[in-house]
Amino acid sequence: MSGGAEERPRVRLGVLFGGRSDEHEVSVSSARSLMHAVNPERLEIVPIGITKRGAWLLGQDPQLLTEGIVPAAGPDSVELVPDISHKALVPVHRDGLDHRTSVVDVVFPLLHGPYGEDGTVQGMLELAGVPYIGAGVASSAVGMDKALMKALFVQAGLPVTTYLVFQAHEWRADPVAVLNRIETQVSLPAFVKPCRLGSSVGISKAKTRDELWASIALAVAHDRKIIVEQAVRGREVECGLLGNHIPTVSVFGEVIAHHEFYDYEAKYTDGLADLIIPAKLTATEVSGLSEMAIRAFQAIDAAGMARVDFFIESDTRRLILNEINTIPGFAPTSMFPKLWEASGLSYGELVERLVELALERYAEEHQ
Repeated sequence: MSGGAEERPRVRLGVLFGGRSDEHEVSVSSARSLMHAVNPERLEIVPIGITKRGAWLLGQDPQLLTEGIVPAAGPDSVELVPDISHKALVPVHRDGLDHRTSVVDVVFPLLHGPYGEDGTVQGMLELAGVPYIGAGVASSAVGMDKALMKALFVQAGLPVTTYLVFQAHEWRADPVAVLNRIETQVSLPAFVKPCRLGSSVGISKAKTRDELWASIALAVAHDRKIIVEQAVRGREVECGLLGNHIPTVSVFGEVIAHHEFYDYEAKYTDGLADLIIPAKLTATEVSGLSEMAIRAFQAIDAAGMARVDFFIESDTRRLILNEINTIPGFAPTSMFPKLWEASGLSYGELVERLVELALERYAEEHQ
């Protein structure tokens, strides 16, 4: 071994953004932030924009994707070859495939919602033998599905609020019976959510039976499986996790929404929510929340990163686990990078650490 410091090779990072879900714009905003924050001497970014119709575009600028400017099929289109000998994003030319270019070291599926955060893209990357940032296929699917997530939390002995799950076809067949079930098992006010969306898309709060009806009608427009959760009166706090086995916990942050709750507009509009970092918590609360965060991470077998959300009930000070997010937002207003910045890790360093974790997990699983 030489005496001097060994220079680290530059990593080629493929960033997938956009996508077919209702959270397309959130993903684009995250990608724009990431591309401006990383150190180009450490990471070479290979941007791959995915349109709302599912076309993959190599080198697509996030702003152009937002504006709907899509080049015609040709050299800018791209496919991921499900062949572990390539690990390549292959440009599609009019005369066929070109297998010579665009090998990537790691992929960051910076996608939110279905067709990106739910295990689908992760499964494709597994088939192609490409290392990628974040949770694997099964844990991504569970992390996207609030009903499956809650079931695993309960099995792990983690405290969650009272909830009920039903299918959209049950609602369409007999809405009154569904309303009666909810009012019997879950006290109002309650939150009605599509099970497999994020960023508060399709979520609303119901205080009366009439509001419950309207909230369910909204939710079933987004998903065939719906979860109704009893509202918790208290504080909302969050933390970030980094690691593959026993993750490191960031400082905690508190969300104070200016709306009725922390909805889509409040999350992604400056001035509509206050993010208090670090949150004012007792040492006992920090210890309890940190333990719960790690247990939640391990309960779904997450990897790389996650954001975990909690409630602290006002009357009892009880700690309640809300949910885990396996691909948290990386937009300018997002809590996850802000939490790690407050913990001493800059945005660019955070991305570099995620790349390291992805490569470590890939090496462990393919040794």
